[in-house]
Amino acid sequence: MKTILLLVASNVFMTLAWYGHLKIKFFEGKSMFWIILFAWGVAFFEYCLMVPANRAGYLSGTFTGYQLKILQECITLGVFVVFAWVVLKEKLTWNYLVSFAFLVGAIYFATAFKTGARVPGGH
Repeated sequence: MKTILLLVASNVFMTLAWYGHLKIKFFEGKSMFWIILFAWGVAFFEYCLMVPANRAGYLSGTFTGYQLKILQECITLGVFVVFAWVVLKEKLTWNYLVSFAFLVGAIYFATAFKTGARVPGGH
């Protein structure tokens, strides 16, 4: 659970860094340099959460690298859906919902079966 909570928090920062400048009034008329500088500053906090999330999930043996990446991508999209709806004022249409359902299926298939993956610290 710690890994997933850290991944969600890190993705909030990532979404703000990548897309926040599209609607934050402060950035209207600002140069691309300042927008990139802002994004890098916010992304720092994303990394401060993402790296420990991946280490905790992987080194505990809870998740494989593949599982962490698939979880991270799905969490990213979940966070983005909320951001797009609330901040960008975009509608969530049926085709996006179907796409997300397939991603939920990806999480299931990535985590539901034992694959004999390497356990960290094992030989």
